[in-house]
Amino acid sequence: MTLKEVEQLAPAGYYIALRIGFAFPTEEVNCLPRDWVSYYTKSRLMLFDPVMRWAYGNTGIARWSDFHDDDTHQVIPMAAKFGLRYGVAVSFNDQNVDGYRSFANFFRSDRDFSDIEAKLLFAYLKRRHLELVPPSNLTNGELEALTMFKDGLRLKQIAFNLSVTEGAVKQRLKNAKIKLSAQTSTQAATMARQFKLI
Repeated sequence: MTLKEVEQLAPAGYYIALRIGFAFPTEEVNCLPRDWVSYYTKSRLMLFDPVMRWAYGNTGIARWSDFHDDDTHQVIPMAAKFGLRYGVAVSFNDQNVDGYRSFANFFRSDRDFSDIEAKLLFAYLKRRHLELVPPSNLTNGELEALTMFKDGLRLKQIAFNLSVTEGAVKQRLKNAKIKLSAQTSTQAATMARQFKLI
């Protein structure tokens, strides 16, 4: 499933937070109505949002209609006033020691999501979460070469600094590109930095 297909399934909007660690997601996509985002933020509704409580404590799929009994501050009826009448929340935690979690909310104004649609959206979130897991198989030499490349050093200077040949530096950069699924050394260095490997 692509983001374009997500947009088709959730025409009223969606919010995706990928790989949330202590506080902030690695990647965030907010395609919710601006008026709702502004109202939600100013009213500090996250503190009272039953869907957010569920997303941080569970893995799986839940419809917004499941939360009416827990919605003491009427967050869900307020969202409906902004066109977010039908929602499905999905949450995923791969149970690794790092404790990262991803969750998303998807919305329609015309009808509820079918079971198949909800499962497709959960599968999309899970796939995106796992795509952002940093690789753990890069060697120290590959990371050193990427760091120096990121810092703008030429192959000759990297080779001198590492006391290896230029061919060895090229091989290290090539291995790093493969392990990071990058097209270029520049992209590999950028990805390694995003993953906080360098």
